[in-house]
Amino acid sequence: MSYCKVIPAVARVKPAHLFGARLRSTAAASTQHKELKSDDAPLDPSCAVVEKPCEVDLISRKAHTERQRISIDFDNTQEAYKSKDTLELLRSLLVFKLCTFDFLVDKNKELMDLSKKVFGQQLFEKLMKMTFYGQFVAGEDQNTIKPLIEKNQAFGVGSVLDYSVEEDLTQEEAEKKEMDSTCCLSFLRSQMQTWFYVYAARFIIIHNYVPTGCNECLVYNGFSSHVCLFQHAVVNGVRLMVDAEQTYFQPAISRLTLEMQRIFNREKPNIFNTYQCYLREAYDNVSVDVELSRREGWYFGAKLVRGAYMCQERSRAAEIGYEDPINPDYETTNRMYHKCLEYILEEINHNRMANVMVASHNEDTVKFTLEKMNETSLSPTENKVCFGQLLGMCDQISFPLGQAGFPVYKYVPYGPVNEVIPYLSRRAQENRGFMKGSQRERSLLWKELKRRLFSGHLLYKPAY
Repeated sequence: MSYCKVIPAVARVKPAHLFGARLRSTAAASTQHKELKSDDAPLDPSCAVVEKPCEVDLISRKAHTERQRISIDFDNTQEAYKSKDTLELLRSLLVFKLCTFDFLVDKNKELMDLSKKVFGQQLFEKLMKMTFYGQFVAGEDQNTIKPLIEKNQAFGVGSVLDYSVEEDLTQEEAEKKEMDSTCCLSFLRSQMQTWFYVYAARFIIIHNYVPTGCNECLVYNGFSSHVCLFQHAVVNGVRLMVDAEQTYFQPAISRLTLEMQRIFNREKPNIFNTYQCYLREAYDNVSVDVELSRREGWYFGAKLVRGAYMCQERSRAAEIGYEDPINPDYETTNRMYHKCLEYILEEINHNRMANVMVASHNEDTVKFTLEKMNETSLSPTENKVCFGQLLGMCDQISFPLGQAGFPVYKYVPYGPVNEVIPYLSRRAQENRGFMKGSQRERSLLWKELKRRLFSGHLLYKPAY
C-alpha cells in the first residue's frame, strides 16, 4: 500500500462559515460544546455527533495472550548505518554539529542568501548538496531521487515523498499541481513493491481578506477538488495523510478530513488525520474521533506528531488574549503523546479498525510503542502500527525497525536547491531543540566510524 500527503486549502474566514459546528482543532464535537444549532449541522445530517467519548480500559489493565516479545537493539551501529557509506556518516556529523549553534539556526536564511552572493549560484548549490541539502533533501526531481528511494527500500525503509517547494499559488497553479498529483498517483500504482508516500498538491491558501461569499466559493471549489483527488488516490491504492497546521486553520482541515474518512474509510483506512500532541486538547481530539469512527463504523487512521508551531501559537494567544493552547513543557507533551498513542493501541486491540503512524524521533516513544505492542500481542506484520522519521535524522531508529519487519518510512523532501531553501529554513527552526540534543546520534555516528576504521571497513559501500 502506498501513501500520499495532502495539505488542504484553508481560507482565513471564521471556521463556522466554512463547515459549521466545530470550532476546535478536531472535527468532532467536544465535551465543552453546547448543543448544535440547526444551521451548524454536519455536512451529512445522518452522521452522529459525539458529545463525550466512552472510557476504554488501559492496556495495563488487560490480560493478553503471550507471544514472542518484540525486541530491537537501537545501539547496534553496524545495522543502523549499513545503508550509509563513510562520507555520508561524516556529512551527518558535520551537519548535526553545525545545527547545535543557535546563531546558525537563527540566521540560516540570511547566511544562505549571503553564501549565494559570495560563492555564486553554481558553487553555492554544490556546497549545499555537500552539506544541508544533501543531508535532508533527496534530490531535485522524481528521477534524481529514485536511487535513494530504492536504497532505503532495500534496507527495509519506505519513503514519504514531498515536493518541498513552499509558495503561495494562484487558482490556476493550484489546479495544475492537482493534475500533476493525479498523474503521480497513477505512477504509484505501478510501484506497489515500493512503499511510497508522495506529496499530492499544495492547494491555495488565501492571505488577502475578501468578502465572505467569495471565500466560501473558493473553499467549496477546493472541497470538490479534494474529493476528486481522494477518489483518484483510493482507486490507485494510495493512502493519504492530511497534514496538521496551526489551531486557527485546523478546524476546517479536521472537518474536511472527517468527511473524507466517512466516505473513503468504510472498507479500509485510506485517509489519516494528523494529531499534534503538544496541544492541551490533543487527547480529547483523539478520543472523540476514535469514538465517532466506532459508532459510525469506519476505519480510524491517525498520524501522531508532537507539533511544529509552538512559537506562532503562543505569540498569537498572547496577542489576542486567549489561553495558550500548547502544553507547558516538553515532558507534558511527551505524556500527552503516550496517552494518545496508548488509547489508539487499545482501540486496535479491541476491534482492529484503527491504524496509527508513530511519527516521532524520540527513542523513548518508539520503545514505549514496542512495549505496548508486546502487551497487546500486536504483531508488526498486521501493519496496524507504522513509524516515521525525517530523512537524514534518527537512522538508528528507522533502519533497525525496518530490518525487524516494521512498516517504517522516511519523510523524503525533494525539489530544486533554491526553491527548497525555505523548507530547510523552516525545518531548522522547527527541529532546533532536537538538533541541539542530538548528542546520542552523534555519539553513535562516531562509534560506527571507529568500528569501520579499526575493522578495516573505512571505505565501506552499501550493497543492495
